[in-house]
Amino acid sequence: MQYDPDLDFEWVHIGYRETTKFVETYGFSGNQGVINLEGVLIRPRGRPSKTLLVFMHPASTLQLLPVPREAARLGAHVLCAGSRYARNDTAGILENVLLDLGAYIRHAKEIWGYEKIVLVGWSGGGSLSLFYQSQAERPTITQTPAGDPVDIVGAGLIPADAVIFQAAHISRAQLLLDIIDPSVRDELNPDDRDPELDIYDPANPNKPPYSAEFITRYRAAQLARMRKITATAKETLAMLRAKGTGEVERGFITHRTLADPRFLDGALDPNDRKIGWCYLGNPETVNSGPVGLGRFSTLRAWLSQWSVEDSNADGIKCAARISVPLLAIENTADDAVPQPHARRIFDAAASADKTFKIMKGATHYYAGQPEHLREVSALTQAWLVERGLIEV
Repeated sequence: MQYDPDLDFEWVHIGYRETTKFVETYGFSGNQGVINLEGVLIRPRGRPSKTLLVFMHPASTLQLLPVPREAARLGAHVLCAGSRYARNDTAGILENVLLDLGAYIRHAKEIWGYEKIVLVGWSGGGSLSLFYQSQAERPTITQTPAGDPVDIVGAGLIPADAVIFQAAHISRAQLLLDIIDPSVRDELNPDDRDPELDIYDPANPNKPPYSAEFITRYRAAQLARMRKITATAKETLAMLRAKGTGEVERGFITHRTLADPRFLDGALDPNDRKIGWCYLGNPETVNSGPVGLGRFSTLRAWLSQWSVEDSNADGIKCAARISVPLLAIENTADDAVPQPHARRIFDAAASADKTFKIMKGATHYYAGQPEHLREVSALTQAWLVERGLIEV
């Protein structure tokens, strides 16, 4: 971790009791009856605060990324909270992540003494923050999409005092739907593809700028592929349950999961993004590479994270259930999140106090853009100050 003389970094461990039916993560979360979580608390030296900004991503850690650090440099106290699935979302159950986030927030208020909590949902943390807040305000969930019990209703989740939705997508499921490669005809053989739907095939007669007819066909094929995978996941789970043996779960690979035509055609939902590029590099390479979205999954994780019909973490639906102030920020050169997502979240939000801001020219990670990073961080700080959530 790069040394910063103005900031203090404190390793945080949160543990709470939970009994799982089977071990789903390698290590020590759940298999000894305890969920162990690790995070990093970042505080500016000599600047106390009664408010904590909580950053959480369901499958990543954020303390090495620029947004949390810049917020701390401006005076905020920041927690980068890792879920039990940090750095490996293969078995990720988003309902469990809500319990993890709830444990951090309870600790922050009851042990550390923070009076106000702000959820900062950057990137994949955006839909997670909305999911958490909607269930903290009005809990409804008693089981996962796979039918396993999870007591969100009885968990006593503590609502945050505000939500920031920054360079974030509607949901993991919606993002995968937007970018999955519909050319794959056989899930067990990624080389069996429809050449007219393979946007990376030089022989494909459909070229950018794509026709409206092609995009309509392409989007329909993406949805059909997603539904086919979902149906297989449900059928396999039902089969395993019917057998009644010790085999209760399976892992599988979803090939070719980054083929959004928007990465190749700037006329589709136009913004300032770099064409022929994405946040992970060359989209054609990422499409079949090991870091592709949803590449490795379990049956239960697919239903919770990736199924558009089954996932509870739909940002649109969750935004319609929150009441606290909301700040939604769209980066116009975002090379990860499709252009319409932030605005759709803002429009759906039930919050009486909601604000929409556009960061012109900003990419997803603000890589090589220190001026954009400072600008968006100052904007966020000013928004919080106006609402009495932090002091400067």
